[in-house]
Amino acid sequence: MLDLLENAWFALTDVLSPHGPAVNAAQTYTPADFSVHFFLQLAVIILACRVVGWLGQKFLHQPQVVGEMIAGVVLGPSLFGLFLPDLQLAIFPKETRNVLYVGAQLGVGLYMFMVGLTLRLDHFQSKAKSAAAVSAAGIAAPFLLAVLITPFLLTVPGLFAPGISQSNATLFMGACIALTAFPMLARIINERGLANSSLGTLSLTAGAFDDAASWCVLAIVLATFGAGPGVAVIAIGGAVLYVAFMILFGRKLLAPLGRAVEKRGEMSTQVLAITMLLFCLSAFLMDAVGIHAIFGGFLMGACMPRGLFVEELKRKVEPLAVVLLLPMFFTYSGLNTRMDMVNSVSLLLIALGILAVSVVAKFGACYAAARLSGEDNRTALGIGALMNSRGLMELIIINIGLQKGIIGPTLFSMLVLMAIVTTVMATPVFEAVYGRKARETGELDQIDSRMAAA
Repeated sequence: MLDLLENAWFALTDVLSPHGPAVNAAQTYTPADFSVHFFLQLAVIILACRVVGWLGQKFLHQPQVVGEMIAGVVLGPSLFGLFLPDLQLAIFPKETRNVLYVGAQLGVGLYMFMVGLTLRLDHFQSKAKSAAAVSAAGIAAPFLLAVLITPFLLTVPGLFAPGISQSNATLFMGACIALTAFPMLARIINERGLANSSLGTLSLTAGAFDDAASWCVLAIVLATFGAGPGVAVIAIGGAVLYVAFMILFGRKLLAPLGRAVEKRGEMSTQVLAITMLLFCLSAFLMDAVGIHAIFGGFLMGACMPRGLFVEELKRKVEPLAVVLLLPMFFTYSGLNTRMDMVNSVSLLLIALGILAVSVVAKFGACYAAARLSGEDNRTALGIGALMNSRGLMELIIINIGLQKGIIGPTLFSMLVLMAIVTTVMATPVFEAVYGRKARETGELDQIDSRMAAA
């Protein structure tokens, strides 16, 4: 016990110490070199995300964020680097990726903070029972199939880190398959006027439950994959204590910020500064204990005051986070995506197998659970289509896995492919099985009218 406490104390005090050389560091790069590359990279990233996002909206009827996901892969070695390798390497040299990584973490952390701000707690109450059944199926089936496929994946060199235990590999694969793109799910449901419908409420609630479970599993994997039991104690114990503190006291302690905004009628720079300070400290705390900054950002956002405070904060912060910062995360993911590593028939079959397993586990299980919960066939199919989308959440979790050395670049690329395909197919499949018929019968129009009236 004493050794465990000593190990935990060492892990805690080692947070700000260097942990090895910078990735792909080069002595010949000066601060000015990093700066000139960074601004050019930002310009290219914004341009690519806007263009591909517009094309996705115009011709594929996909949300802007889906186009940005694809743009990240386009800028990486899989397309830009394949046809113009010298130019791609000149704009995105390996030595500058450390800087891009920090910007990417700020972008995704701030985005998850904004997602936490808009979390509808009432969704967890109105459809809790039915959503629990759909969510349980959407978690149990992926983990069951992960148990079946992971032993085989471990025999393929380069997919997982050498020496990883079968239990950790299985948990990680289960979490990846079980994820639902909660932020994108909310956007799709709101865009189509489903927010007040049984389908929309049920999907949102079940998606939130599934993501929470997947993040908990990831936290366990990250903790147990670390260097010794002390790291696990700090990670799990620190996360549990922080979450408990925020749930019990967070909203009460943060309430004065909301009252200050309501009294003034707008958000002052002082309140904005305090809010950003709290976001940064929350993200740091979760990073420091060994989990990830996005957990801290999301939790702080979920506990922030609602009402005018959220409206003002979204108006001031969200455009910068979505337009400038978040695309860096998609590009950083794309730079690590090497589709050319899936360079044999056997690896291609594995990638397609992972995709098929993911669709069957999520779409099929959620559809069956919805039917058993009393939903009609069309509604159950719509729920399955929405729950099958992975989106940004999948990219976050697999980036963590790659960064922490849980998976290799080949499996990373396979999972990026799975994330993009399941996300792109969500909207057209939903329209085919539910949306088109609902528009013909006027069901969605009636929902839209109620929302407009409200």
